[in-house]
Amino acid sequence: MAEASGRPLPLLTLDNEFFWTSGEDGRLRIQECLSCAALIHPPQPVCRYCRGHELGVRVVSGFGTLAGFTVNERFGVPGMPAPYVVAQVALEDDPRVRLTTNVIDCDPADLVLGLRMRVKFHADGDVWLPLFRPVEDQPEPAPLPVDEIAPQEIRRHVRPMIGQRKFEDEVALTGVGMSEIGRRLMVPPLQLTVTACEHAVADAGLTMRDIDGISSYPGGGNMGGFGEGGVTALEAALGIRPTWHNGGIETFGPGGSVIAAMLAVAGGLARHVLCFRTVWEATFNELVRSGRITPSGGRSTGWMAPFGATSAAHTLAQNAQRHFHRYGTTRESLGWIALNQRANAELNPTAVYRDPMTMDDYLAARTITTPFGLYDCDVPCDGAVAVIVSAVDAARDLPKPPVLVEAVGTQIIERIEWDQSTLTHEPQVLGPAAHLWTRTTLRPSDVDVAELYDGFSFNCLSWIEALGFCGIGEAGDFLEGGKNIARDGLLPLNTHGGQLSHGRTHGMGLLHEAITQLRGEAGDRQVPGARVGVVSSGGLTPGGAILLRSGT
Repeated sequence: MAEASGRPLPLLTLDNEFFWTSGEDGRLRIQECLSCAALIHPPQPVCRYCRGHELGVRVVSGFGTLAGFTVNERFGVPGMPAPYVVAQVALEDDPRVRLTTNVIDCDPADLVLGLRMRVKFHADGDVWLPLFRPVEDQPEPAPLPVDEIAPQEIRRHVRPMIGQRKFEDEVALTGVGMSEIGRRLMVPPLQLTVTACEHAVADAGLTMRDIDGISSYPGGGNMGGFGEGGVTALEAALGIRPTWHNGGIETFGPGGSVIAAMLAVAGGLARHVLCFRTVWEATFNELVRSGRITPSGGRSTGWMAPFGATSAAHTLAQNAQRHFHRYGTTRESLGWIALNQRANAELNPTAVYRDPMTMDDYLAARTITTPFGLYDCDVPCDGAVAVIVSAVDAARDLPKPPVLVEAVGTQIIERIEWDQSTLTHEPQVLGPAAHLWTRTTLRPSDVDVAELYDGFSFNCLSWIEALGFCGIGEAGDFLEGGKNIARDGLLPLNTHGGQLSHGRTHGMGLLHEAITQLRGEAGDRQVPGARVGVVSSGGLTPGGAILLRSGT
């Protein structure tokens, strides 16, 4: 057994031990369906293609095609000082299987998509990590693997509505609240939550006694600065005694928790549900640096962390690179999104970053992981956002006009595993976007404001195409010059500054802004006559979208 390097190593389980120890004899092994001969990765108890249960393990050739790569410059992990290359290699034996890995034994500047690669195992502790290097006699670059479902065909896989009744018609959004948003506020996260919730309840013209439901994402647990303790922590603080509550991580961020609240209200379990999202990432990281918090350690059950792919950026950067390769998109295309968000943030006193930015500033910023630079990444911050979901009949008696829910899009169509999913867009946007438009007679041209998830600039580009504001592969032209997405353009985008400049509130800030715009309360950044808005959230969890309209 080799001495461990200190890099994050995988937890060996009954399901995966064959894979992580395979390299002891120099051969790569992948799970195989014995019924249809498909290769299955990550390993599963059933074949996703034929639903067969007769499974085995196949020794494969060890050759593959370089299907994506990013040069990590910023994210450091123990035992893996930056820079290093995170990559996806599609196996020649079955290109549907893509392994996240590291590329070694070459100059990263010489890498191009389509190179033929060969496995080279690296012994580390009790595992053999399958790394890859380019073969010496390199043929012409091979075509990239294709999506299981082509982006243009996703809509054909949307399930039709079960009936004519829509739960969306029975609910309204009646209150919004936000705590202070900032870097390293050094405030307990539950205090931020309480502040945002008190503001939202007051904004709706309600009292805490009126609140009979609570819904949150990601719920309780050690989230490393991404949560405040969940529903139980807030109930203990406020003593609300809800008739219904919801909290959990397996949904598309806070948008999923809001839709869960809508379903509870439409089903008669509650009348007014308090939904909230709290982050205190900036303070948490500061407390870790100062030694006041010790992060939990141990081995990972994931398939990407052993290769230093510790951020969603490492997956999205490769998808962005493939979008560039296939459609001719450029870094400047992403830059127009970042510049638009900053221009809007200049008019928003709650935004973290408000200084003017130029394209030269954007392009000159330090690299995070190619092709992403600093301004392609959202801003870690502290803050809480709350929204009230009410029964539509109860909303009519409240002091402010309600914001009505026109439709939601939630269907999972693409593969859920990050590195096995859609090649050229953020995974999990194409499916829910297509689903959204089957639940309404409105069309993309009816949308007045779009508040689209921008954990990274490429998330936002993906949603623009997925929701049909331009064709698949046409975002480069649509974004050119930034005019179409400006506040006076065809699609006013992320009008509060988005997560790239306002701060990383994981999508809940986008919903807050959409409601504010549709009420006409956005002040200097108000889009005149805004009547219809779309909000998306997710960010490599399952994605989702909500279409809203003004109730006035």
